Amino acid sequence: MEKLPENIPLFPLPGALLLPNSRLPLNIFEPRYINMVEDTLATKHRLIGMIQPVKINNRSNLKEKNKYQKVGCAGRIVSFTETDDGRYLITLEGVSRFIFRKEIEHQKPYILSGIDWGFYKNDLVPFEGMNSFDRNGFLETLKKYLDSAQIASDWEVLKKAREEILVNSLSMLCPFEPEEKQVLLEAETIVKRLDVLVTLMKLSSENDLENQYVQ
Repeated sequence: MEKLPENIPLFPLPGALLLPNSRLPLNIFEPRYINMVEDTLATKHRLIGMIQPVKINNRSNLKEKNKYQKVGCAGRIVSFTETDDGRYLITLEGVSRFIFRKEIEHQKPYILSGIDWGFYKNDLVPFEGMNSFDRNGFLETLKKYLDSAQIASDWEVLKKAREEILVNSLSMLCPFEPEEKQVLLEAETIVKRLDVLVTLMKLSSENDLENQYVQ
């Protein structure tokens, strides 16, 4: 934990969720974020902080409110490719969540953030499994959700995936609302994230069923 930097570049992206020990592919094309990637690749830690902007209806109050959610997740650039048209295709591997404190003034066009890692130090502890994980019950809920949402999946891969990978990957990939993604991010443990994930899938399946009856 003490080796993690106090300041990291911030990439605000609504609906994008990165979780510890999970991977997120990104297509970087805006000049300021291309600059961010190039600067980050030159550091030892190669960390970028993913965070969601706060949804603000009244833009006149933008300066009076925090523009970003309180919690984000830092990812290390583990692969990158530069395209012929100057974009970067990068993959971030989640390292740890953080508390966003403030923006740091600097000369570059992207956002540099002051953050606090302390509350999420357990993100660096290796996952040891969930003793109470009901895989069959979870897969039954998942199948209902995928069917109702008409989402194709590789069922054999899902059945064999480790609990942490299964819960985190679905939390990142399922098309939940940004606010729901934030709840999944801030869940204290994998077990609590699983509870949130199951609740969201059940609610979505029920809503889809109700809409079918209405139609």
